[in-house]
Amino acid sequence: MRKKNIIVVGFQWGDEGKGKIVDLLAKDADIVARYQGGNNAGHTVVSGDLSLVFRLVPSGILNDKKICILGNGVVIDPMVLLEELNTLREIGINTKGRFFISYKSHIIMPYHKRLDIARERLRGAGMIGTTGRGIGPTYEDKVARLGIRVADLFDRDLLYEKISLSLKEKNYLFKNILDEEIFNPDDLIEKYLEYGTKIKEFLIDSSSYINKKLEDGLNIMLEGAQGTFLDVDHGTYPYVTSSNTVAGSALSGVGLGPTKIDEVIG
Repeated sequence: MRKKNIIVVGFQWGDEGKGKIVDLLAKDADIVARYQGGNNAGHTVVSGDLSLVFRLVPSGILNDKKICILGNGVVIDPMVLLEELNTLREIGINTKGRFFISYKSHIIMPYHKRLDIARERLRGAGMIGTTGRGIGPTYEDKVARLGIRVADLFDRDLLYEKISLSLKEKNYLFKNILDEEIFNPDDLIEKYLEYGTKIKEFLIDSSSYINKKLEDGLNIMLEGAQGTFLDVDHGTYPYVTSSNTVAGSALSGVGLGPTKIDEVIG
């Protein structure tokens, strides 16, 4: 009998224990994939005396030989990602050949984080409780077609052009409205080219990869972040996150069709 393809979501405001559930169920999954959010997640997994909090890497990574993927719907802070991967290496967890990133995922830049924090300060008593990690501004750039995708980190000229274009508007806001220091593209380009070099080995087209694996008989578990009531459309707006957290977004977040899913667990 074919193993089920499932989605794990939170039915509240997050902190429902999704990480533990995903870790528990991962023994029956060949692939575990994140489909939205960024390092505003905090999924705790306990294995023996070991307790780890995953903000980006899927919670199934501690299960030997499981394939873990960050789908195109995830926004990535490369510094945080590399720190998590380094922690896993230090405790003897091998991720080579079983951890992958969609090349279509968008990158959180330093100006996204500064914008996030400055806007929250400007709200005063009307603060919405952002984590200040740049998640919302990164999704804004994605929708505005100003975003930096992982694939852009390997082309110096293209990356510089995209950063410069994004900063035209943001530097105006920083200088004239938010009273913040502006950014110079020259101060960012080398660091993000370096990040590209470090994560290049993990890149895939997540949609093509996952669909091919499912055709070959493997199954997948899609891991949500935050919870239903934090969904940008269906949650307690405006006190929500910046992405769609419900099960429906799992499909676009990795590139799967709806007929591939057998069950949703919440």
